[in-house]
Amino acid sequence: MSDGLKDAVQRKGSFGQTLRAVGWSFFGVRKSAEHEKDVAQLNPVHVVIAALIGVALFITVLILLVRWVLSSGVAG
Repeated sequence: MSDGLKDAVQRKGSFGQTLRAVGWSFFGVRKSAEHEKDVAQLNPVHVVIAALIGVALFITVLILLVRWVLSSGVAG
């Protein structure tokens, strides 16, 4: 493991802070200053885990929405 990666994994950003940053990035509304702050503080392992959780939630919501629309008769 390179020194840069070791340093990045040792960052002390909280998982909650990571979830918030990933959530805002899904909407694409991050300010440049906030992005720079996140890059300096967030643990990349937490970012990957939070992104996977976000994607799973997004897919689940889409599936539930499609099932609801199909069962309500709006699409038929």
